[in-house]
Amino acid sequence: MAGGLAIAVVAMLPLAIVPARADTLDGALIQAYQNNPQINSQRAIVRQTDEGVPQALSGYRPKITGAASGGEQSLYNYSRAQNNNPAGPNPNPSLNSPGGSAFNYGGSGGTNSPVTAGATITQTLYNGFQTANKTRQAESQVLAARAGLLDAEQAVLLNAVTQYMNVLRDGATLDLQRRNVEVLQEQLRQTRDRFNVGEVTRTDVAQSESRLANGRSQVLLAESNYKSSVAAYRQVIGSEPHNLAPGTPVDRFSPGNLPAAIDYATANNPKVTTAQYSVDAAQLFVKVQEAQLYPTLSLQGAVNKNWLTTSSVNLLQTFNASVLGVLTVPIYQGGNEYSQIRQAKEVLGQKRLDLDTARDTVRQGVVQAWGQLEAAKANIEATTSQVQAAEIALNGVREEARVGQRTTLDVLNAQQELVNARVALVTAQRDRVVFSYTLLQAVGRLAPEVLGLRVPIYNAQVHYQQVRDTWFGVRTPDGR
Repeated sequence: MAGGLAIAVVAMLPLAIVPARADTLDGALIQAYQNNPQINSQRAIVRQTDEGVPQALSGYRPKITGAASGGEQSLYNYSRAQNNNPAGPNPNPSLNSPGGSAFNYGGSGGTNSPVTAGATITQTLYNGFQTANKTRQAESQVLAARAGLLDAEQAVLLNAVTQYMNVLRDGATLDLQRRNVEVLQEQLRQTRDRFNVGEVTRTDVAQSESRLANGRSQVLLAESNYKSSVAAYRQVIGSEPHNLAPGTPVDRFSPGNLPAAIDYATANNPKVTTAQYSVDAAQLFVKVQEAQLYPTLSLQGAVNKNWLTTSSVNLLQTFNASVLGVLTVPIYQGGNEYSQIRQAKEVLGQKRLDLDTARDTVRQGVVQAWGQLEAAKANIEATTSQVQAAEIALNGVREEARVGQRTTLDVLNAQQELVNARVALVTAQRDRVVFSYTLLQAVGRLAPEVLGLRVPIYNAQVHYQQVRDTWFGVRTPDGR
């Protein structure tokens, strides 16, 4: 009875049970793609980066400023004039210095309300191609940000797969440990019955009790692991797991051999493309800095009108308009511009080294993921054979124990080996799925369109087109 119960319990593999209503792995990936805050944060970063293009394009556009002033003013002028008739009487003798003077002194003034209004328009005609290079630099930064978004999406999707399979693994492990406790309880009951009739000793009972206590400890540990996995699932995917359906590998989307996987990854992985666009942006930044050494030519128009000017209480209105060409030639600015050019070239050198590092990192990731996947495939075969052998061994030990050729401890050990084998098989099945997705991410193909997820794909181009040629306005477009 006990032997048959043990085999029936441990032969069940919860990962293979498909519930009537279940959350699927594709559904979890869709939720993560739409709602994960890390992805949405990265999308916001891309939209921020988009604004660098209209900011650079503003260098092609005119700049217009207006100014106006008004207020109350008191103006008083005190002056002197040559006296053409020194001998004649002075109308204001008190102003004459002692002994007479050759000058007449007097003053005038009053109060008015001056008003001034004007406008200035400036159009840059040439600035060493600084605007063009800034625009191309901003566009390279946009492309780099989009590649960074793809990398972030891949990381979140892989994390979602990992947490999904962790919940399945830990749930299956918890179920196995609980059923193992049930078998151990039955084993202890039978051992106590045999002890009461004198077939076994008190040592056998103590061994059964010890193994049952250890089994209960393993249940508590499995419950803790399962709760931790559920919490991580909730954090990444955004909902509680309910009756998760089994996950399946995605080997069909990866290259067929390791050299092909390496070649594809070093050319298309988002980490590599991000580094490539960063190199382009750094090259253009060097040109932007070098433009500081070139002359600048601009056209400036100005219109001003004054009513009751501040220079005289008798002047009623003035008006002036001008159109001027302004040429500025930098000669020496303290050496700051030369330092900035050297600094930009060092940044370019760093970005090129970062590109080499990215390629090496991606290559290492592909080789590692490939090896892990191959090991997981082999491990499933090994643990399946281990489970089959442990089942046969448990049946044999139980039969031998019944006729007195095996001890209770032998039965308990065989039972534990079978449970361990089942847990190892569950873990191997989890690794088989997770590492197939890990390889897909390493080559740069872990994307909703590749997986065939039924979800609207975020198109970063929409927001870019909404803001690129905007001349004014502070409304933030949705960009979805």
